[in-house]
Amino acid sequence: MILAWVISLLLLCSSLIAYLERLGALRIVEVKTVEVAQKHFIAAEKSVLDCEKNLTTLANLEENACFIQSVGKNRWLISSKEKPAIQIGVVIDETTGTVTRMNWRHVFE
Repeated sequence: MILAWVISLLLLCSSLIAYLERLGALRIVEVKTVEVAQKHFIAAEKSVLDCEKNLTTLANLEENACFIQSVGKNRWLISSKEKPAIQIGVVIDETTGTVTRMNWRHVFE
C-alpha cells in the first residue's frame, strides 16, 4: 500500500515538472512575440508619421511607405504598408498647409 502511494506521488511530481517546463517555454514564446509585435507596431507608426509630416510634398519623395486616399475636401486617409497596419485620418488646413491628425486605428484584415 505504501509502495503504491509513493509511486503515485512520484508520477504526480513528474507530471508537475513536465507541466512547469511547458509553461516556461510558452512564457518565453509569449515574451518574444510581444517584443516583435511592438517593434513592428512602432515601425508602422513611424512610417505613418513620416507620411503625415510630408503629406503636402509626397510627390517629391522617391519611395512612399504608405497608402494615401482622399476621402473628401482636404481629408486624407493614410495607411501603413507594414504589418500591423495603422490607418490615420488627417485634415489639411488650406490657409496654413498644416496637417492635423483627426484619428487613428489599427487595421485588421
